[in-house]
Amino acid sequence: MGLPEERGRNSSGSGGREEAGAGGQTRSWSPPPEVSRSAHVPSLQRYHELHRRSVEEPREFWGEIAKEFYWKIPCSGPFLQYNFDVTKGKIFIEWMKGATTNICYNVLDRNVHEKKLGDKVAFYWEGNEPGETTQITYRELLVQVCQFSNVLRKQGIQKGDRVAIYMPMILELVVAMLACARLGALHSIVFAGFSAESLSERILDSNCSLLITTDAFYRGEKLVNLKELADESLEKCREKGFPVRCCIVVKHLGRAELGTGDSPSQSPPVKRPCPDVQISWNQGVDLWWHELMQEAGDEFEPEWCDAEDPLFILYTSGSTGKPKGVVHTIGGYMLYVATTFKYVFDFHAEDVFWCTADIGWITGHSYVTYGPLANGATSVLFEGIPTYPDVSRLWSIVDKYKVTKFYTAPTAIRLLMKFGDEPVIKHSRASLQVLGTVGEPINPEAWLWYHRVVGARRCPIVDTFWQTETGGHMLTPLPGATPLKPGSASFPFFGVAPAILNESGEELEGEAEGYLVFKQPWPGIMRTVYGNHTRFETTYFKKFPGYYVTGDGCRRDQDGYYWITGRIDDMLNVSGHLLSTAEVESALVEHEAVAEAAVVGHPHPVKGECLYCFVTLCDGHSFSPTLTEELKKQIREKIGPIATPDYIQNAPGLPKTRSGKIMRRVLRKIAQNDHDMGDTSTVADPSVISHLFSHRCLTIQ
Repeated sequence: MGLPEERGRNSSGSGGREEAGAGGQTRSWSPPPEVSRSAHVPSLQRYHELHRRSVEEPREFWGEIAKEFYWKIPCSGPFLQYNFDVTKGKIFIEWMKGATTNICYNVLDRNVHEKKLGDKVAFYWEGNEPGETTQITYRELLVQVCQFSNVLRKQGIQKGDRVAIYMPMILELVVAMLACARLGALHSIVFAGFSAESLSERILDSNCSLLITTDAFYRGEKLVNLKELADESLEKCREKGFPVRCCIVVKHLGRAELGTGDSPSQSPPVKRPCPDVQISWNQGVDLWWHELMQEAGDEFEPEWCDAEDPLFILYTSGSTGKPKGVVHTIGGYMLYVATTFKYVFDFHAEDVFWCTADIGWITGHSYVTYGPLANGATSVLFEGIPTYPDVSRLWSIVDKYKVTKFYTAPTAIRLLMKFGDEPVIKHSRASLQVLGTVGEPINPEAWLWYHRVVGARRCPIVDTFWQTETGGHMLTPLPGATPLKPGSASFPFFGVAPAILNESGEELEGEAEGYLVFKQPWPGIMRTVYGNHTRFETTYFKKFPGYYVTGDGCRRDQDGYYWITGRIDDMLNVSGHLLSTAEVESALVEHEAVAEAAVVGHPHPVKGECLYCFVTLCDGHSFSPTLTEELKKQIREKIGPIATPDYIQNAPGLPKTRSGKIMRRVLRKIAQNDHDMGDTSTVADPSVISHLFSHRCLTIQ
């Protein structure tokens, strides 16, 4: 797969020098001229030429790339049709409608049969414990996916059905999602850190007819009984009149009992005894994965789907409190994740790629599963956490598998920075060539540490901005081509046309700050919110007709670099996870003691942003440490541990306008102990502000 007019071209490579100005904000980092040049990444001048063409002629640009994939029926009609303007009718985006393909066939069958990569390792699996390892080749992965496709078909799953997946980072998770794609069913993967309530909410919203889960798993020292949570979730579904007919369970912590032997295509025996795990069993609903697989055939003809048929649903928090089911379709998503993976990470056939994200998030969908496999890459799949059994775990894995391209979150970088350089530099890391960041803007201090210590001043850093809704990278440097500014998302990827708008919806030229929007579709853009197209239109297109609205603020500097300045709606970015303030507030007021709640973001040295909650209590209830713990527990149960607040403040009154609207701008100032309040003339009762300041929580910056 090559860029139009770019195949075989030599251009810039990796390596470089560091030039940090004050705070690392404005000076850039460029590769030295003597560094060997890459065969993939275009030069900066050539990038600008190609980008201009990709925006002006999207049909020709992406049409060339589409020829690198298999289409059962090629596109014969319009390659792209769309409407971004709500004033002109329904919002829609159609890439290659009428063409048929199957993404599983493209990422597995073609790699095995046409590209002769059957014996190449698709994934090295690294378990929670350092001794738990295995690997799977492309051929073995294809066989298991075909087997599980047969399992799903036998359970009545057909094209268009929705399948919920609630699993840790194990190989069966990849097998399950690819099997869904093979038979045309939509997978809805729910992060295994979410609560039973969150899982049931997602199952009900998309009417999933089957759930795939795991008995239990360890996350560091913590044992998570996932089956127990799954059972609780399915009971909630039954109570609401929606019984899920089948739950397939992977025996993960009890693998030793299965007698898997030494076959590399089987999962490894358990290394850690789990005497405390009691797995409940629901006859007539629960089925063991390994028993079903033993009876399944190893061939399965893929379901040929329209390019605009949905591939998966992935839920992301919404500002109303109810999660949105983001829908991605097959053809455009396949093109976009394959292309972004290849060029943003400067992929070569000998690379070992490691994205540390969980597959439960969009990063894992695009850059653990679909993007790497579409390029025939070898990846690391990691079940554990960066600090277990010690804080050098990531770097020992980098050395173990000779990882060349490494992609992680700023939260992880800031966490590891606290432990100093020694846990990093005691490992070689000589294989590393490109470093990446994802999930939130990276602060310049963390960027410089990542570059200086982890990359030993020789690896370019690709700081990627994108969203669940965009499917793949939107603003990013290209390694070795783009002079890097620590903390900047740099330039738009091919096909991406950004703009910065003011409050009136006017495009700002040159240096500017305002709303980040995109002017036209790219292949990976979401197509709708599942079951609620009106919400899709309202959330992303209503504020500024004619544009896709990201919900993020952005600054463009004098050199044309883009800098993400944070959310400008009622959303919080906590450790790269987007959380809705309304969703957290709703969980708080369900407690009998809470009459009203307001949630704002607060700076956090590791997470980037954390939750600061104000609660007004009902008469007869008093604020106490016990109540604080009860409220935190309630949020963990309703949403998941990632939403646990760092601070909860008693608020006998909240700053409101005379019409009753809570002034969150004022609450953010109070949370941060910032007395520069600006105009407070619209506050109905100013005495509330001074009371909240005098009783605020002791916070860390």
